[in-house]
Amino acid sequence: MISQMVTVPADGVVLTGDLVVPTPARAVVLFAHGSGSSRLSPRNRMVAAELRTGGFGTLLMDLLSEQEEPRDTLTAEYRFDIPLLGRRLVAAIDWLEVQPETRGLQVVLFGASTGAAAALVAAAERNHRVLTVISRGGRPDLAHDALSRVRTPVLLIVGGRDPEVLRLNQVAARQLWAPHSLRVVPGATHLFEEPGALEQVAATAKEWCDERLKALRHAAEERRW
Repeated sequence: MISQMVTVPADGVVLTGDLVVPTPARAVVLFAHGSGSSRLSPRNRMVAAELRTGGFGTLLMDLLSEQEEPRDTLTAEYRFDIPLLGRRLVAAIDWLEVQPETRGLQVVLFGASTGAAAALVAAAERNHRVLTVISRGGRPDLAHDALSRVRTPVLLIVGGRDPEVLRLNQVAARQLWAPHSLRVVPGATHLFEEPGALEQVAATAKEWCDERLKALRHAAEERRW
């Protein structure tokens, strides 16, 4: 297993990430954290650890530079700039494409909160490279017109006790043309802090990724015939 801190040039800045890739890896999951969070988010790290048990590489990356983070803490000017965050995820997807450890691997985008909107924007720009998009307690509605341009399958995971975010996910789902599924975790609030809630998110995400890889292999076999 390869585990290292990496730097990713994106949008005129340098972003820091933690890359872990098992050998062999089936795909790589790029995490987009939510507003006010970072690559050190314990919730995303827990999900990433579970996905690695299934043979998936993970890249947890800060979407803001070291200079931007303190400014955003004071002004919140970057965390809701979805086009900016989306461009940085596109740069990370392109970076993964040329790294020896991840070259040729399908990319899964896993977004939380506003990071889910950025993931959908990036997927719309790199449909051919993205296996699927997974949103945890996300705000896919903030992706706006990018929703109709996403062609890769989308999984929306929402807590059952997060009614406003659930409503916004339902609205966004109606704008998706790609195959999609909305899964509700009973009893979970926005941050999935209840016992067992985050474990259910991780298990659902891993199962969904397994299904997407199987579908990809099946499609490739059909083309050969």
